[in-house]
Amino acid sequence: MRKIRGRSIRVRPIADAPRMDIGDVPVDPYRHSLYTAAELYDVQPYAASLDARTYAWCRETPTPQATLAQALHDHAIDDALTAWISGRRLVGVMGGHDRDRSSPEYADAARLGWMLGQRYVVATGGGPGAMEAANLGCLLAGSTRDRLATAVASLAGVPSFRPSVDQWAAKARTVTDGVSGHDTLGIPTWFYGHEPPNLFATAIAKYFRNATREAILLQICEAGIVFMPGVGGTVQEIFQDACENFYAAPESVAPMVLVGRAYWTSQLPAWPLLQALARGRAMEPHIHLVDTIDEAAALIAG
Repeated sequence: MRKIRGRSIRVRPIADAPRMDIGDVPVDPYRHSLYTAAELYDVQPYAASLDARTYAWCRETPTPQATLAQALHDHAIDDALTAWISGRRLVGVMGGHDRDRSSPEYADAARLGWMLGQRYVVATGGGPGAMEAANLGCLLAGSTRDRLATAVASLAGVPSFRPSVDQWAAKARTVTDGVSGHDTLGIPTWFYGHEPPNLFATAIAKYFRNATREAILLQICEAGIVFMPGVGGTVQEIFQDACENFYAAPESVAPMVLVGRAYWTSQLPAWPLLQALARGRAMEPHIHLVDTIDEAAALIAG
């Protein structure tokens, strides 16, 4: 039994459960560990990899056996993730998947991951953009800022996974080869399988069901979450996390830090609604709007 955000979660191991006939599926529905990038990118080209094969399979017309296999798989990932986070303190970084590696926003997210990684395990949605950058920063938290800046500059040479996931992944490998980095977590989903998982998360909890993945990602970040500028997915995550905090016991409220005053008050005015929602609640002193990632990191650390 483990408590997360004041809720008890029971670990129900599935690895030793009786195995059912679920036909030929690309993944092991009874697996007992999280994925690694090497496992998902098991062969080249990417189109032939485990990750791409699984995405193609889950887009087929569902059969009862396939639906059962996906449910069993996600339950097994639940168990593996619960075991993996034990003894680790997690902080989340959410933000736009479309921030390419050459953008200032990508560099900011990488530096944020680096700062947070000095004390915490950084968890993200496991995809490209700000998620990849934050995982990279945490991975290199034991290195210098200059080492991180060099890595980001190198990655800018292949700014996006479009048009080639293979070139994007190969460039990522050039900055991680020989690196014994800090633990960092990605929680992606095959629901968005057109976006490949980033290679900088040392552990990857990949789910079929996006709703399950979203809820778990937000729930396990007990040290708080930093929200970088983003659109639909990030806005959803802000208010899903706000709902967790709205109903949480006072001692279980986790900090929420939105980065970008102009962005969150004018361009996508999530902040006024969040402020109104929090007013008079235990969560009110734990929501913050800042302009810089340095302020955000200081608030989480404090």
